[in-house]
Amino acid sequence: MIKRSLILATLASALALPAVAEGDAEKGEKVFRKCKACHAVGEDAKNKVGPQLNGIIGAPAGQVEGFKYSSALIEAAEGGLVWDEASLTEFLAKPKDFMKGTKMSFAGLKKESDQADVIAYLSGF
Repeated sequence: MIKRSLILATLASALALPAVAEGDAEKGEKVFRKCKACHAVGEDAKNKVGPQLNGIIGAPAGQVEGFKYSSALIEAAEGGLVWDEASLTEFLAKPKDFMKGTKMSFAGLKKESDQADVIAYLSGF
């Protein structure tokens, strides 16, 4: 009986996880070129105008060491913001609408497919 409950709980948990696979990582790499002026990913990624984005998917907001975040982001992080697919999608669409007071000056990615593709790309780091 315990095994069955454990299996059902595991399945329910897995089904509840966000599906990052909806986007195309290869397309996302091309879309990410718009982000490279301020952000970096990969083995040698360093903070720029914006934080490096390795491990961003599923991470609590405001945790990249050595980056000075806006007070708006710090407040959101203290409130429990996690960069999951839903929050990243909304942020990437219109950063300033998602988080009033963010330092991110980027207007956003209008196409939902671009948002999903960038998230798929970032999930590889």
